[in-house]
Amino acid sequence: MQADDARYLKRKVKGGSLDVHPTEKALVVQYEVEATILGEMGDPVMGDRKECQKIIRLKSLNANTDTASLARKVVEECRLIHPSRINEVEHLLKYLQTRKKAGNLEKREKMPIKPRDLAPFEGMELDEEANINSIDDYVELLYEDIPEKIRGATLILHLARNPDNLEELLQNETALGALARVLREDWKQSVDLATTIIYVFFCFSSFSQFHGLITHYKIGALCMNIVEHELKRYDLWQDELQKKQKACDDEPDNQNVKKEYEKAFKKYQGLLVKQEQLLRVALYLLLNLSEDTRTELKMRNKNIVQLLVKTLERDSQDLLVLVVSFLKKLSIFLENKNDMAEIDTVERLARLVPCEHEDLLNVTLRLLLNLSFDTGLRSRMVQVGLLPKLTALLGDEAQRQLAMCILYHISVDDRFKSMFAYTDCIPQVMKMVFDCGEERIEAELISFCINLAANKRNAQIICEGNGLKMLMKRALKLKDTLLMKMIRNISQHDGPTKNFFIDYVGDLAAQISPEEDEEFVMECLGTLANLTIPDLDWELVLKEYNLVPYLTERLKPGSAEDDLILEVVIMIGTVSMDDSCAAMLAKSGIIPALITLLNAQQEDDEFVCQIVYVFYQMVFHQATRDVIIKETQAPAYLIDLMHDKNAEIRKVCDNTLDIIAEYDEDWGKKTQTEKFRWHNSQWLEMVENRQMDEAEPFMYSDDAEPFLHNGDILERPDLFYSADGIIPTDGTISPEFYTDFQNGDMVGSSVTEGFVQSAGTPVRPTTAYGFRPDEQFYYGYGASR
Repeated sequence: MQADDARYLKRKVKGGSLDVHPTEKALVVQYEVEATILGEMGDPVMGDRKECQKIIRLKSLNANTDTASLARKVVEECRLIHPSRINEVEHLLKYLQTRKKAGNLEKREKMPIKPRDLAPFEGMELDEEANINSIDDYVELLYEDIPEKIRGATLILHLARNPDNLEELLQNETALGALARVLREDWKQSVDLATTIIYVFFCFSSFSQFHGLITHYKIGALCMNIVEHELKRYDLWQDELQKKQKACDDEPDNQNVKKEYEKAFKKYQGLLVKQEQLLRVALYLLLNLSEDTRTELKMRNKNIVQLLVKTLERDSQDLLVLVVSFLKKLSIFLENKNDMAEIDTVERLARLVPCEHEDLLNVTLRLLLNLSFDTGLRSRMVQVGLLPKLTALLGDEAQRQLAMCILYHISVDDRFKSMFAYTDCIPQVMKMVFDCGEERIEAELISFCINLAANKRNAQIICEGNGLKMLMKRALKLKDTLLMKMIRNISQHDGPTKNFFIDYVGDLAAQISPEEDEEFVMECLGTLANLTIPDLDWELVLKEYNLVPYLTERLKPGSAEDDLILEVVIMIGTVSMDDSCAAMLAKSGIIPALITLLNAQQEDDEFVCQIVYVFYQMVFHQATRDVIIKETQAPAYLIDLMHDKNAEIRKVCDNTLDIIAEYDEDWGKKTQTEKFRWHNSQWLEMVENRQMDEAEPFMYSDDAEPFLHNGDILERPDLFYSADGIIPTDGTISPEFYTDFQNGDMVGSSVTEGFVQSAGTPVRPTTAYGFRPDEQFYYGYGASR
């Protein structure tokens, strides 16, 4: 538009939203510009509207800045912000002033590492400037000898490197067809020619809309063949060079042999540089094409994974970044991951950790993280010595997050938990935890700590010095559920670590109340329930912190989440070891509440096992034993559960009923009858179902004693095992008793009123700790949640 027509142009600016910059100390102002061309009479003829933004950088903003004054200055100097928005500006400035520096967050959320764009390489230099109008002349060169073909391809490449020319080149089917033909026919004759032509098609592959063109000319399949061929050539070069080196080593004084080796080595280095250029451009093109999963599947069928893993032997860092990036992309599919597991992928990646090239290290760790979801590959990572290497990377702020995620996956496997004790990993992660101050601990860090604490030796290292004291102080102050879960894992180990908790029993008990968060209370209860310490006065704890009403209330079905109710049951089982505690609980009505809960949760093996264990603990004490035997139907429930499909439940039931049988003759007979009925159920069923012929009153002979007599077969004491007077024939003691006696298990035990738990008595049943029995879980009982 001419200068004298300027009066016909109308420009209008409209203010928009105002926000802070995501990473910098700056404000972002969004606005809209509307331009209208007016006609002779002032009527709008043409208009256009454009959305724009302005970034106001605030370099002087710091903790001591007066935000009110700065807000006024910003509004005065930026005409895009209306004065009425000064309060909004001040609010945003205060946010920027207090916002935490993005440091780790930026690195963690940084876009995945991409291979560096291909740069011009040796052989691309030209003494003339390529012109799109001369494309036909360049195509003519493709029909000449190899040097002219290289020159023609290079000129076309210079054009293709400019994205503005790609559309026009796309229309020139003659040029593209000639390039594809020359590549197919002559790629073995010249590495430079092959590299240049593939580079042309690589320029097209950078844009998804051109992928159909590359597929049409079958460039991808050709690149796969070229890569495979070049890798075989590399192996031949290696073999030839090793032979010359061996000859040189055998005849160190032979100068001719030495010169021949040096000449061969120099030639090898030159060939290697050109070959790596070719491999890089070919693999980069394939990486771009693999955006389409159907194309990626075709590559997988042509063994792309094996070719890439083979290329990991190289030393070119740019090539390695590309190869590892490609493998990382492929690794998200199960089939590709399985292919990597079948070959020595992890072993080849291990040599790249650590390395000075930051991008290569980063993308290698990302690939290892993808592979670490596989149990077998995790095992291989440990075998090749990656554990201490990854531990060392915890000190590298740029790689810490990735290293910790891989270590977390390794720590999930119980086989490898103990290995962390032989590195400096635990002191490092403890320092990270304490460096968080009162801020929330990152999920990866605390999850890793929870897993580490599940190992006894690790727990001892964690507790060294003031470790446990500082963890407990932080967990109780911040009500940190995950940190308390870590403490709970520490408390489960027998030995010196358990005694460290005596000082914190009161602090933990004080957290158990309806007002506290249920998940936090659950972890505190779980920690207390693990403290099976003989010297601990549980009666005093229950009275001082008034825990009995809380425990009784939480036993009601539906009063809380099942996990919390389960922890209450386990806690009752622990405190019931104490005679006075058991009596206190019996008076409070806990036993009927447990039976009610048993009825409600009879399908849940975890609940059933822990409730039966409470009964097992209580029958050791006179007061609670009389309540259980005489005032409840608990023994009847135990008899029903004697033959439960769960081995742990059967074990605890048998032990509990054996004790009850010693003190109550009636329940002893009922137990013995049920045991007999169970052991002989098939035989009894046959006898009961047999139709006795009236003409044959006896089963065997007329003079034999009637088999069934006139009474109940179960009342026949002579059917029970006898042991020469050791076991009475009245059926009050089971055959198992005799077996135990023979094995020496009963020697020295006493069945007096002062019955106590012997060393052979089973301990509290293992709890699935947060898992429901109908859920599948993979790594043993839940120490490693």
